Amino acid sequence: MSDQKEIDLRAAINAISDVVQNRPRPIRNFDQIYMKAGDMVLQSELVARWADEKRLAFIGDGDAISVCAAYLHKRGILNYGPSQIVVFDFDERICGAVTRFADKEELGQLRAELYNCLDPFTCDTRFDCFYTNPPWGASNDGESVKVFVQRGMEATRYTGEGMVVMADDEELEWTKRVLANVQEFVVRSGFFVQKMMPQLHQYHLDDAPNLRSCNVIIKALPVERALEASVAITSPDRLAHFYGRDNPPRVKYVRERKRLEYGKAHDDEYSFELWE
Repeated sequence: MSDQKEIDLRAAINAISDVVQNRPRPIRNFDQIYMKAGDMVLQSELVARWADEKRLAFIGDGDAISVCAAYLHKRGILNYGPSQIVVFDFDERICGAVTRFADKEELGQLRAELYNCLDPFTCDTRFDCFYTNPPWGASNDGESVKVFVQRGMEATRYTGEGMVVMADDEELEWTKRVLANVQEFVVRSGFFVQKMMPQLHQYHLDDAPNLRSCNVIIKALPVERALEASVAITSPDRLAHFYGRDNPPRVKYVRERKRLEYGKAHDDEYSFELWE
């Protein structure tokens, strides 16, 4: 791991604001809820340090933590970061935003692929670790979280590490149930929980402004296992309430209707009222 230098916080916040400018607006129906900027700075530094010099897969990335980690490294604000980052997301707007920002800022280690986690994971690259901030599974006991975690494990060929962001609130019973169910799933899959960082992040969420999330860091047990081919996820039990109560996945991809210019409002967002 690289020797770590002291971070210029002002420069880091300004860099994160560049990424936020480039990020598409969230679609609440798909549980796209964005982390607040201050927490993005801390999370990006943590991810860059955790995955230093490693190949990192993002199974979904509405927050754009992937872009932040790569950009902070490129700007020299961090002197550590992943050697390769690939974002797998079903939202073409997110993939396009990642690609355009990476091209503009010459982030050669960063790219994106359009991918729906219900499809088999077939990427040829074996990643060292994965990151996911999935739908939090309030209405399905964490089944949607398990789907994203499974794809992350497959990305590492069940040999690496993962960082999973999940809801974490002392006052909400469902968050405890989801955490317990996901931890059980992780253990059954040949991983163990290496570390938990509780109540770490806040979000732009109107109906639950105080809801926080945690980082759960998992690691594969050092055992041999026969790898099975990745298959599509079609079980009704796993798909019910995927994005919330009575909201199963009906959309394969979110398509980008217009090319979004970096840092500029696009003309379907506004209209003009002229002086007489």
